[in-house]
Amino acid sequence: MKPFLVLLILLVTAAESASIPHVRRFLGHFAGSRLRNNAGAALNAAQYETRFFRQRLDHFSFAELPDFNQRYLVGNTAGLWSPPAPIFFYCGNEGDIEWFSENTGFVWEIAPSFSALVVFAEHRYYGLSMPFGSKEEAYKDAKSLSYLTTEQAIADFATLITDLKRNMSAEDSPVVLFGGSYGGMLAAWMRLKYPHIAIGALASSAPILQFENISPPESFYDIVSSDFKRESMNCFDVIKNSWDVLEAQGKYGDGLISLSGKFRLCKDLNNTEQLSDWLDSAYSYLAMVDYPYASSFLMPLPANPIKEVCKKIDDFPDGTDILDRVFAGVSIYYNYTGSVDCFDLEDDPHGMSGWDWQACTEMVMPLSSRKESSMFPPYEFDYPAFADECIQSYGVRPRPTWVTTEFGGHDISTVLKKFGSNIIFSNGLLDPWSGGGVLQNISHSIIALVTKLGAHHIDLRSSTTDDPKWLVELRETEIKLIKGWINDYYQDKAFTAYSIIPLFI
Repeated sequence: MKPFLVLLILLVTAAESASIPHVRRFLGHFAGSRLRNNAGAALNAAQYETRFFRQRLDHFSFAELPDFNQRYLVGNTAGLWSPPAPIFFYCGNEGDIEWFSENTGFVWEIAPSFSALVVFAEHRYYGLSMPFGSKEEAYKDAKSLSYLTTEQAIADFATLITDLKRNMSAEDSPVVLFGGSYGGMLAAWMRLKYPHIAIGALASSAPILQFENISPPESFYDIVSSDFKRESMNCFDVIKNSWDVLEAQGKYGDGLISLSGKFRLCKDLNNTEQLSDWLDSAYSYLAMVDYPYASSFLMPLPANPIKEVCKKIDDFPDGTDILDRVFAGVSIYYNYTGSVDCFDLEDDPHGMSGWDWQACTEMVMPLSSRKESSMFPPYEFDYPAFADECIQSYGVRPRPTWVTTEFGGHDISTVLKKFGSNIIFSNGLLDPWSGGGVLQNISHSIIALVTKLGAHHIDLRSSTTDDPKWLVELRETEIKLIKGWINDYYQDKAFTAYSIIPLFI
């Protein structure tokens, strides 16, 4: 088993034939199915124009290296924007930028009330923003992947914003950053590293404290487990007891073939770890997207999907095979529509495989599992084994302290109180990544908005008629804070024509 982010799991393990132990790596391939759901993307595309910016490969050297095309989406909602009206800039995550645009309706919805220009910038090495001309060349080896770092990505965003403002005569337009999950981390870090580029950042579900010796490493799996336990203790117990049953069955002569058939896999298993990872992914993603309404962010899912999973597991009569119960439960996640013929453990529909490299270099986010509180098997993060796997996979050794050296994290309240401003950290406590988030106000302008029933960056999603009152109020608070930043900026610039944005809508 292994962890993941936002966004997003399932590494095809190199440990299958190696002597090193299999270790959790935080994020890898998205564990998907043969099903695709792109209808929403086509509808959303009408809001924006797709453009490309010629971007430097290495912002931190003067070597003559090949440039690459960075994709970005630009939307002038309702044709209202003109300088010096604001620019809303979404910091792209580890995947196709159109997917994130499709699932970040909040930014599109509030832009007209600000007369704001909307920009969604794709992260280098994802989607169509591939250095060296193709994904094959970009991902070829450690040398070609060496430019896939958070520092380079944030510098891309800063360079793109600067160029856009210059070309559109918008030097005086304030920029507000948005991001969810890894994108939220980038938004917060960019506000800290480039305060002259952006006046503020909304960092939703951004686990910037999920690094060495800051947040408890067991918090992620404890929260996933708690989400299931709050729905059904029996459901929690079935899942907790299923791991040993799965492992035991895999040891029989034809056990792996039998498991492959029981779980309707497209290919026979090589080991039980592959199936454990697949189940781990489902439970973890379900906790992340346990929204109170139907959604299709990761997979088409019903409202309150964990409740539906547990209902499926609990409805079986006593004596039913425990793995049959588990398969029925995870089918809510992987096959709610009933359209999937078989499940591909190596599927990566949103192009997030670059995270394997990032997790093996600087994004080292230790996760553990405790027997007492978790429904997952006990596991202690083993850095030496993790480093050995990264060396075997990429020929690189992780740098687990680099992120906190580059962006901070230790004693964050003291540091940001002195050197930071205008950041909203929003977190929902159902989201397992909230354990690595900022959950308390740091200053009058670095605000933590915490919701008891919130899931992974739910505030950034499009509004619906089923939104609970607490979610509506959360978004209203975020809008008020952003309007305050913009008004302060215009007043400092003495732009009286733009300093009258009302603080409420």
